[in-house]
Formats: sequence, C-alpha cells, structure tokens
Amino acid sequence: MDILRRFETINDYNVFNNNETRHPLVSVVDLSKADPRQGSRMYFGFYTIFLKDVKCGDLVYGRHTYDYQEGTLVFLAPGQVAGMNSNSETYQPKGYALIFHPDLIHGTALGRHIQDYTFFGYQSNEALHLSNRERQLVLDCFAKIDYELEHAIDKHSKRLIVSNIELFLNYCVRFYERQFITRDNAHKGILERFEQLLNAYYQTDKPQLMGLPSVGYCAGELNLSANYFGDLVKKETGQSAQEYIQAKVMDVAKERMFDHSKSVSQVAYELGFKYPQHFMRLFKQRVGQSPNEYRRTADANAS
Repeated sequence: MDILRRFETINDYNVFNNNETRHPLVSVVDLSKADPRQGSRMYFGFYTIFLKDVKCGDLVYGRHTYDYQEGTLVFLAPGQVAGMNSNSETYQPKGYALIFHPDLIHGTALGRHIQDYTFFGYQSNEALHLSNRERQLVLDCFAKIDYELEHAIDKHSKRLIVSNIELFLNYCVRFYERQFITRDNAHKGILERFEQLLNAYYQTDKPQLMGLPSVGYCAGELNLSANYFGDLVKKETGQSAQEYIQAKVMDVAKERMFDHSKSVSQVAYELGFKYPQHFMRLFKQRVGQSPNEYRRTADANAS
C-alpha cells in the first residue's frame, strides 16, 4: 500500500488494466482483464465509479478502510486517492469501472450540473449498496456506453455517451434515496445525535471560539462526509443541513432575548456571529421581526 500509482489520463488506467483505449476521454473498464496484483494506492485525474463483483480486499479511501462488498458502487471525483488493501496478498481484480475525464462533459448539460451529484463527495463508508435489480440496471447503462465505444467516433458519439452517463447518474440518485430509507438502521439516530450535538455546542464556549456551527463541523462530529450528511438531513427533514442549523440557532437566540441584561449585539456574539448585523438580518428573515421587535413583543405578551 506504500506505492502511489497516478492515473492522469483514461489511457493510463486502461493500460494498467489491459483494456483497449477506444476513446481518449471515457472508458468502461473490465477489471477481470487486469493482471493479478497486490494492493496499492491510486490517484485518479478523472471521474471514477467502481462496481465491485466479488470480495478481494478492502477499499482504502483517504485515510479510511472500507469493507468493499459485492454489489457496491463507489464514486471518486477527479483528484481523489483510493486503493485496495490486499494485506500483501496477490488478488485478481473483478468487476467494472466507468471512468470519464472532465473534458468529456465540458459544454454539456451534465458538465453544468455535475456538482449536483453530491455522492462524488461521499466517504467510502457511504458507498451505494445495490440490489440485484439495481445492479442489472447499472450494467445495462455500462453496456450502452460500451456499445457506443465499439463504434467509430462520429458526430453523435459524445451526445449519446454523455446522455447515458447522465442516465446512469440519475439512477444512482434514485438508488441513494432508496438506501436512505432501506438502510434505516445505519442512519438511525443521526438526526437525534445532530440535535444533541447542536444543544451541546451552545452549552459550551465553542460559539465564541469557533463561531457558528458549520455543516462540515457537524458532519465531522457524526463521522459523515458533509455531502452525505447534507443529503441525509434534506431527505429526512425537507430542509438543508444549513437551514436546520439556522433554525436551531434562532431557537437559542429567541430564548436568550429574554435576558435583558444582554444587548442584541452581546447575544449575537455569544451565538457565534462575527457581526451583529448578520445576526439581526438572519433573525428578521427567519423570525419575521427584528431582535428588538421580538423582545418588545415578548415583553408585552408576558405582562
């Protein structure tokens, strides 16, 4: 695992796996054609999606090791490092990889919204576990792309290849939504832990030291990637993780507005706002009144 192999081009990875390069910017790689090898870390300069067929080692992704099971999809964005830890044993790779260079999708609809496919930023332990029917759909999508690569490149090639990649990614969005539901045990308690995390945050001096709780901070505390965490919160609550945090901050703010010994600016700083004006603007936006108006209304209702 000490070796770092760099794959900057599609051809680099095809050669490594004994696959022919039929298009310089995209390939469906049949990993069973590769020579037996030991695990190594790999840098990918392009989008990479692995479909694993059989157990043959643990996927190492960043600093984490993941039991890369049969029927699993893992997504890597350009510039990411992953690898296979075979515990110094030689193994025969199997399965498929869809790889495509960012240059393939420049100027296309997919290129304009590739960032919407947030699973390219998920951690390896947030991989997509496929049912048998889902796996067959994935293989069908790969087969359509492979069909286009079998033909000489013409004026239709790019549009059809990119359309099929987009179709595949859209299926993966659906499959992930299914996984958020069916893998409920894996997600059980995350929202409760999120709520507890925010409560605990405001019982310490972290707001003054660290500022407002960020999505990245909360995801890290819950051992999730920011993208996966955000998508999970959105699926469960209908709100983005940022909106959920803001709602919690406003709840704390409304409670603290009853303490007349503190000015609005003091409350803002205690909540982690760097600028009181930002707090006042957000409070008005979320609550419908300025902090001072809310304080006066609350006092009138109390008397």
